[in-house]
Amino acid sequence: MSARTIQDQSIARKTFVQQAAQADADDPASPLRGAAMFSTKSKSAYTPRATEDQFFEAADTSLLPVIRVDAASLMQVSRQLESIAKRQAPRIAFKAKGSIVLLNLFDILAVQAEGNYVSLQHRPNPYLVHESLSSMAEKLKPYGFIRIHRSVVVNVSAVEQVQPLPTGEYRLRVRGGKEYLVTRTYKHNLRDLAQLWVGTERLCG
Repeated sequence: MSARTIQDQSIARKTFVQQAAQADADDPASPLRGAAMFSTKSKSAYTPRATEDQFFEAADTSLLPVIRVDAASLMQVSRQLESIAKRQAPRIAFKAKGSIVLLNLFDILAVQAEGNYVSLQHRPNPYLVHESLSSMAEKLKPYGFIRIHRSVVVNVSAVEQVQPLPTGEYRLRVRGGKEYLVTRTYKHNLRDLAQLWVGTERLCG
């Protein structure tokens, strides 16, 4: 190893220690304060030319700084992220009882045909909208809704489980436990339930 390389390594180590000390001083409340452990060794252990100089070196990679997050904090962060996602999610607007109602599409589990209306399956209360299911299916398709029955459109993000039936149809369950029948006419749409399929078995062949 050349003298220049040894000198460069020594400078790099000293710079690292100085930066770590500065960061520790700037933020005394940091969770990383005091978390790193160092040992002092002589250069004689690493270079042919022993000196009296000392430097800091990480004693063990297993002792590198670790941030520990308790379950309660993790759940709080998860709820905050979900809240942000909902605020940024696309919304649907429609008239109901003389008012304009705005709903996040994420919260609509499915859309069902009911005569000349469609029922937006929204928890805790569904909403009736005067529109055909075919029209709703086309409008909602870009937002992750698929048709599974001549009278049902479901929100892909709400689907939790799909079970094949002996008839060649499928039983689909959404958040909250409600189940819908997927007919053979629309079963090919089930491929859109996930962006990544793994394993040897696939839905719809």
